[in-house]
Amino acid sequence: MAAVERWLDAEREQLPLWAVVMFGAGIALWFTFGHRILSVLLLVALAAMCFGVATGLHRRLGTALAISGLMLVLGAGNIAWHATTSAPNRLARPYVVAVTGQVTNVAALPARQLVRWTIAPMGAEGLPSTIRLNIPADSRSEAVREGAVVRMKARLMPPAGPAVPGAYDFAARAWFDQFGATGSMIGDFEILRAGSAQTRWQRWRKALSRHVQASMPGAAGALGATLATGDRGAIPEADAEAMRRSGMAHLLSISGLHVTAVVGAIYLLISRLVALIGPLALRVPVPLVAASGAAIGAIGYTLLTGAQVPTVRACVATLLVLIAMALGRQAISLRLIATGALIVLIVWPQSLSGPSFQLSFAAVTAIVALHELPLMRAFVARQDRGFVSRCWRFIAALFLTGFVVEMVLMPIAIYHFHKAGLYGPFANVLAIPLTTFVVMPLEALALLFDIVGMGAPFWFLCEHAIGLLLDIAHITSSQRGAVATLPSMPSAIFGMTVLGGLMICLLKTKIRWLGLLPMAMGSAAAIATPMPDLLITGDGRHVAFSNGQGGIALLRGSAGDYIRDMLGENAGTEQDASAISEARNARCSADICMVQLNRGGRVWTIGATRSGYYVPSLELAAFCRRTDIMISDRWLPASCRPRWLKIDRQSLKQTGGLSIDLAAEKVRTVAAQTGHLPWSTLNNARQGSMPDQSASAGSQSNLSHARRSAYAKRHQ
Repeated sequence: MAAVERWLDAEREQLPLWAVVMFGAGIALWFTFGHRILSVLLLVALAAMCFGVATGLHRRLGTALAISGLMLVLGAGNIAWHATTSAPNRLARPYVVAVTGQVTNVAALPARQLVRWTIAPMGAEGLPSTIRLNIPADSRSEAVREGAVVRMKARLMPPAGPAVPGAYDFAARAWFDQFGATGSMIGDFEILRAGSAQTRWQRWRKALSRHVQASMPGAAGALGATLATGDRGAIPEADAEAMRRSGMAHLLSISGLHVTAVVGAIYLLISRLVALIGPLALRVPVPLVAASGAAIGAIGYTLLTGAQVPTVRACVATLLVLIAMALGRQAISLRLIATGALIVLIVWPQSLSGPSFQLSFAAVTAIVALHELPLMRAFVARQDRGFVSRCWRFIAALFLTGFVVEMVLMPIAIYHFHKAGLYGPFANVLAIPLTTFVVMPLEALALLFDIVGMGAPFWFLCEHAIGLLLDIAHITSSQRGAVATLPSMPSAIFGMTVLGGLMICLLKTKIRWLGLLPMAMGSAAAIATPMPDLLITGDGRHVAFSNGQGGIALLRGSAGDYIRDMLGENAGTEQDASAISEARNARCSADICMVQLNRGGRVWTIGATRSGYYVPSLELAAFCRRTDIMISDRWLPASCRPRWLKIDRQSLKQTGGLSIDLAAEKVRTVAAQTGHLPWSTLNNARQGSMPDQSASAGSQSNLSHARRSAYAKRHQ
């Protein structure tokens, strides 16, 4: 006890940071277990607080236990309250309906030739209070403004959950954004009432975006508009993919980097101008004036770029930094970052589970933690060094910072996107200074000189600078081995890696390096995560088979790009998907396929239907008996009895999409991932258990020893 007390005393400056971590841990536990975790956390918190009181609140251990328990419960209670109060009335099932409603939001997506409307239906029973529709982009749809009343025929469906385990949960976003259906328009629309005039900020934003794209045509203008207004809709998909593969995708999201560049430029400009005016500089506090002007600029830039959550989060953190500078305190510290994170988690607790929050706060935490190391401070300190020495140390520190940030962000990118750019540190060491010190200042100067009609030279330079930025992205992304891909990993593995990173960044004694152990274990487990042998979407229509060579083959070779990309990402492969009907280990008719996979020292036989046509009951029953797993997007009769799993429309309503590892005889389900959360549309939340069926012992358990033995004997 005395040793623990001494250690906590040595870490006393870091302990407040862990209070924020415990608040976030409460949110994470709620996402993992749902509302039922609240009672458990209350008991844990009560026990921790009682133990803390018994230990003595005058001791650091007692205080730490009491505060940790309290923050854990507050975090879980906060997200539970937000999830309950955000609950939208959702569409029960897909159907086609006539919709009359008011357009409340318009988002243009020119790269996809779409306009996305958020509509509040009027006078229609059974429809959600808010729906989102994709409308083909043309002159009429792009002219519709917020407040317009429109009428159309639409195909609506409930917001979709993850198609397979580990895939993106769109239903969660829809829940907190409070819209209950999504879909697309059928035919044309009719405008019953014109929209209201746009707000000044909306007009400025749209006009600025158009002006930038007119001044720099093509991809340069699209990226320039993104930096100026946050409008990403015009970026070509090829360029966006190159940015993602090169690890430069963060430049497309208006967040800390962009807000910091704008605020830094405003602060420097105001402070220098005030300092040049002698009488004024002697009478007013220059840092306070500069910080105030920079704060106004940060708020204005946030509003101009649409006030998206990442931008608001960056603005909040920047304002805290400016307040600290104005008060003469240390401008950037881990405590300041923790304060910003706590504010965000209180207001938007759901952001904890998203990549935006994790990537931004992980990056800035890693940067500050790195530069607080005594060795790093000594390396970058401005001492009596020559110009060459200072330059190479600056470049080395920049590269090291980029490398550390990329290493920290890689597990997050792999967990959410199943891929990460391996050459990101090398690309970003060029891209970040180019964006911060060249592209954005040139664009600002071009806009400024456009007032007097002299912005053309700056637009020319800015266009070529953005072209260089895109060249870096394309060259980096096209290199062999540029992207690391891994299959979808369990959340526990990701949590282990995050815990190790937090220990290294937030502790300052030598115990911090024990965080390398969970980081190494989590990384090793992630790398060792095998490619699933089968991926089955929640509707049963699409099945991806591992081809044993790092790629996948699809049951329906005509599947669209979205399905191909989604299944490929979750399988952890970048190879183009083939059709299973072309594989040597498959026999397919127009209605049904039989595939044999050699896994775990045995041959598994998988059957799958791939059409909606009727198959005679006796033939289907005989076919099922020859399979270990039978998959169908229709209801399979009781006479269909495969040797292990029967996966059909009825079972998929309970489990959602499936990921199957045949060698380990394990099944992961979407129900285990989201079935306990309030927005899940699955019929049960039994942590992914398969419905009772022939030879099925449950989706999360292996076959019993007796069944495995019998199965092995049949195949010897």
